[in-house]
Amino acid sequence: MNQSSLVNYTFASRIETFIFLPGPSRIWKLLPPRIGSGWKMEETSLRKRREDEKSIQSIEPKTTNLQKELGLFSGICIIVGTIIGSGIFISPKSVLSNMEAVGPCLIIWAACGILATLGALCFAELGTMITKSGGEYPYLMEAFGPIPAFLFSWTSLFVIKPSSFAIICLSFSEYVSAPFYSGCNPPQVVIKLLAAAAILLITTVNALSVRLGSYVQNVFTAAKMVIVVVIIISGLVLLAQGNTRNFENSFEGTKLSLGAIGLAFYNGLWAYDGWNQLNYITEELRNPFRNLPLAIIIGIPLVTGCYILMNVSYFTVMTATELLQSQAVAVTFGDRVLYPASWVVPLFVAFSTIGAANGTCFTAGRLVYVAGREGHMLKVLSYVSVKRLTPAPAIIFYGIIATIYIIPGDINSLVNYFSFAAWLFYGLTIFGLVVMRFTRKELKRPIKVPIFIPILVTLLSVFLVLAPIISQPAWEYLYCVLFMLSGLIFYFLFVYHKFGWAQKISNPLTMHLQMLMEVVPAEQAPE
Repeated sequence: MNQSSLVNYTFASRIETFIFLPGPSRIWKLLPPRIGSGWKMEETSLRKRREDEKSIQSIEPKTTNLQKELGLFSGICIIVGTIIGSGIFISPKSVLSNMEAVGPCLIIWAACGILATLGALCFAELGTMITKSGGEYPYLMEAFGPIPAFLFSWTSLFVIKPSSFAIICLSFSEYVSAPFYSGCNPPQVVIKLLAAAAILLITTVNALSVRLGSYVQNVFTAAKMVIVVVIIISGLVLLAQGNTRNFENSFEGTKLSLGAIGLAFYNGLWAYDGWNQLNYITEELRNPFRNLPLAIIIGIPLVTGCYILMNVSYFTVMTATELLQSQAVAVTFGDRVLYPASWVVPLFVAFSTIGAANGTCFTAGRLVYVAGREGHMLKVLSYVSVKRLTPAPAIIFYGIIATIYIIPGDINSLVNYFSFAAWLFYGLTIFGLVVMRFTRKELKRPIKVPIFIPILVTLLSVFLVLAPIISQPAWEYLYCVLFMLSGLIFYFLFVYHKFGWAQKISNPLTMHLQMLMEVVPAEQAPE
């Protein structure tokens, strides 16, 4: 019993002693000695222990697993809330700087929405065919095997997801601190501390409760839609009053190079990122065969319409030159249209970004959970809280990595890393859908998109990965590729071969973290 631990639990005024083991999903209960005999050890399933613990409160206890507590409305809110974050308040300037004209800029925003919708439909087929949480991870596992799936989880855990979380929280802290430093830029220390505090708060909320995290998401989604509606209605009113001069000759000065178009797509798609987030929580979605595609079909076109109308609103009060010179497009719009109530813009933009950060944390924690469950990360990351029934270790790990990214605080570099790595794996995952049409014909497909859609999205993903390298080659892309490939070293040392000395380190660590956080391996739900 050198790798176990004794824990006392009190159930209905009696004390029972359990031994927690780091690996298996069962624990041992020590029975008190009878006369003339010593202590006896009885194997007790975790579900039986939970039945004892809950017998006073409930007749049918829940299993220690992720629960199906999210409906259609929560699914739509997660999509809308995760997509509409800081992007639409920052990216219009970057898209316009690459296209240099109003007309092509609006076309790019519409095309990005179409591409996100097509990609999400491909993910809907994957999500209903392989109903596991973790987004791209289980799909790559089924299509190509463990190595590409591990490289995705490696890159997502250490580059894609935490960098996205850090970018959103940095944007949040900039908007929150700006009103207190009028006329000058807020100190970087203040911005980073606020961003770290936001990460801590969001991580805590999502580690405590699935329902609490989804309620927070719903509230902030409603709040951010308020500012979106205010901007759209204000712009349409000004447009109806005849403010159309900025739309005249809207195609003059357009750049048509492939590099400029690719970079414009990069910046536009950053604002749309989150279109695949619902696939990360498939196991917690009620009736996923119905609710997953419905949430996608409703959520993403809703976001696309909002983005196009918001850009139209921006151009009703700002010329292309003025928009490029603006440090914060939405704040400039508020100063010109909503004064003296322009203060509501940075407030609600802060709501928007914190909602996007919450949605990102809610979904990305499930990726860590699934990677740990498959043995590709430390096993304790796949454990579920006994009391909260949330993947608390995975969420806390994710919050720690995101906080580390706050230290350099270079948003532009983080966006470049994120976009390059994200679309590399988006394309690979959707290509896996094409491959499984021929290699996994036996899988049931409640949703089946026409084959040309995943082929088209795969080709566009290849273009998006190569375009920035060709147009503006930089060392950062090479560093990103080298970091992704370095995951192969970790895979063969700790996952494939599983050296004994590594197990001697990980098993005690798993045991102590398990007792500290009161987490256990997830159980299979009863048939």
